[in-house]
Amino acid sequence: MNIKVILLGSSSLLIDQGLSESLTGRFELIKLPHWSYEEMHDAFGFTPEQYVYFGGYPGAVELIGDQNRWKDYIRNSIIEPTISRDILQLTTIQKPALLKNLFELSCIYAGEILSYTKILGRLTDAGNTTTLAHYQNLLDQIWLISGIQKFSGSKIKNRSFSPKWLVYNTSLSSVYEELDFNRLIATPEKWGRKIEQAIGAYLLNLSLVHNFKVFYWKELNDEVDFIIQKGNSIIPVEVKIGKNTFHRGLNNFAKKFKINKSILISDETFKWQEFLKTDVSELF
Repeated sequence: MNIKVILLGSSSLLIDQGLSESLTGRFELIKLPHWSYEEMHDAFGFTPEQYVYFGGYPGAVELIGDQNRWKDYIRNSIIEPTISRDILQLTTIQKPALLKNLFELSCIYAGEILSYTKILGRLTDAGNTTTLAHYQNLLDQIWLISGIQKFSGSKIKNRSFSPKWLVYNTSLSSVYEELDFNRLIATPEKWGRKIEQAIGAYLLNLSLVHNFKVFYWKELNDEVDFIIQKGNSIIPVEVKIGKNTFHRGLNNFAKKFKINKSILISDETFKWQEFLKTDVSELF
């Protein structure tokens, strides 16, 4: 058959609704994540550092030389149409301003653990934690942001903890960065946080394609950035950029949950540049 395939930015909410209503039992869902580092490198010559900051939106590549124009493009051509078209026009949203504020705060605090209650205290529009959780779920469905849950070893307890906020594409958080690309790289602490965001985004995208789950773990002063789980296989992933590669959290997590395999991403061990090219599904 002479088949032509056209890839569009159509709403995932609309597609899911149409498939479930009219094509039950007669479709296969193929998920295409945001562009990876390897894809951006092969197509546009992106360096790992450029990918961490500018993310994986092909249409924005030609604008990275003018970062003000680049940020305007991400806001006006990607964020605003996606939220307005994919959510506000297709679902009933009682508080549109609250939804947009939640998205912005999620990008600003990407990589951080922040409860819905604390987020409400930073929002200009009133709401409640149930509404925020619903809005976060909608933003997750269209692959913008996610609030990953704490790993507890129990499915019942997972939802009772504060989420760790992540973006699916690091350009979404870069739009709200105070520092530009060059100054951010020159600031080790903030650059390390940005790399952690990129690792989290990479895991999020691949989790939807390869059907594994992403969590974080924190207990008292011990913390592990990411926990990936597929079936009974559990792998903790810690990101340590810079000279300080102390990783007590990895050791204590492994002891508590009897884990034999863990991943430390650092300058001395598994370099973050290489991890962004790793087929995560093979780690299991």
